[in-house]
Amino acid sequence: MDTALTVVVAVSLAVAVATLAGRLPVASPLVLIVFGIAASYVPFIPDVELTSELVLVGLLPPLLYAAAIRTPLVDFRANRRPIALLSIALVIVTAVGVGFLAQALLDVPLAVGLALGAVVAPPDAVAATAVARRIGLPRRVVTILEGESLVNDATAIVLLRTSIAAIAGSVTLLETGVEFLVSALGGVLIGAVVALVVIQVRKRITDDLTDVSLSLLTPWLAYVPAEEIHWAGTDAHASGVLAVVVAGLLLGHKSPIIQSATSRLFERMNWATISFVLENTTFLLIGLQVKSIVADVGDSELSAGRVAAVSLLILAAVIGIRLVWIFPATYLPRLIPAVRRADPAPHWTTPLLIGWAGMRGVVTLAAVFLLPADTPHREVLVMIAFVVTVGTLLLQGLTLPWLVRLLGVRGPDRHEDHLTEASVHQAAANAGLRYLEERSPEPSPRTCSSACAAERRTGPTRSGSVWAAPTPRPRSTAGRAPPRSRASGPS
Repeated sequence: MDTALTVVVAVSLAVAVATLAGRLPVASPLVLIVFGIAASYVPFIPDVELTSELVLVGLLPPLLYAAAIRTPLVDFRANRRPIALLSIALVIVTAVGVGFLAQALLDVPLAVGLALGAVVAPPDAVAATAVARRIGLPRRVVTILEGESLVNDATAIVLLRTSIAAIAGSVTLLETGVEFLVSALGGVLIGAVVALVVIQVRKRITDDLTDVSLSLLTPWLAYVPAEEIHWAGTDAHASGVLAVVVAGLLLGHKSPIIQSATSRLFERMNWATISFVLENTTFLLIGLQVKSIVADVGDSELSAGRVAAVSLLILAAVIGIRLVWIFPATYLPRLIPAVRRADPAPHWTTPLLIGWAGMRGVVTLAAVFLLPADTPHREVLVMIAFVVTVGTLLLQGLTLPWLVRLLGVRGPDRHEDHLTEASVHQAAANAGLRYLEERSPEPSPRTCSSACAAERRTGPTRSGSVWAAPTPRPRSTAGRAPPRSRASGPS
């Protein structure tokens, strides 16, 4: 009963605070974290433990799946190079850099430092895009940030598990490479197989509620088998996170073929609601951890001043490594003529914004609890992960809107969006006219004439209604499914 009451209170507070935060000029994740930090010191608020199993099994699969099904696969493919350089290469570079720094500052084995580096390396899928969409970043920037956040968790978790095995002294370089390949290729394969099976099943489902119910189960249908199937003779297994992302991307791409319009509408609304509740509850839970984390650090043999200094230095390293990496990763590939012709170099403001939008989130806090209990200075490592998470969310999240205004970067043009939508309506009307004219039976041309005349009257009206629709006031988009964007070109 106490657990049920805690869940109800936490979700209610998260929804209420997020709703009120929508009226403020600050993204709701930042308000929820500050509220959670303050609430953790209120006497009658119980201690809420954010376990790794709760996050990695209960929260992460549905959040990643909800983001994946609304990410256009065409845009993901078009930006696969920057996404790979950020979600794989940058995560590895950050983990190694932070690993050596932690070894020097804390006097711990390198394997422990690399484990900490893997924990703090991946930006959060929710935080960056929630802030980015609210302040109106260019579509390609949002696409790259979303794509990076979908894949980097898998890279970080593989590195973390490898580092934990190295702490025990039971891993070789060859085993590390095998585990990484098994995790990546196995995750992609299992995600694709699950997507193909679900596509065939959903093609045969005619009931909308049954179809949406299967959609709600899909994240775990991909995650659980990937995590449970191991490579023969080793502990290596496929990445459940990557399996969920691949399944979501493929199912989102095929949704117009395998679902009815009503089913797609139901699915979108259900996943938007689930994302809204889980995202906001997650950020509230992050803030609620501060009291217990600070209490645990008090038992450490390291002084409070040293812990604070190390935490801030690693926070600065995490931010600095990303900023240093992003510029060569953006411009060096374009020294190749073929790459430069296909994708001209963007303005320098684009990599700067992507570099500054590296907010960490719940995966960092959940992953740090995977460290064994006998890890040297484990309570300090947990504190560092918390400082990096909250520090990037507050520092970068609060200053990103100011940086966008300073650089004069403009987001999508609302009038251009209206023009595109009107063009789509008109194209659909023209396609309907052609269909009616081609399929109309020869003996009764009046039927076609009547239907075609009606379509000619209503088609332009639907297209024109786009312009007549009132422009909504800016509000928080946390938890909402964004409109499907076109394949964006170079920013």
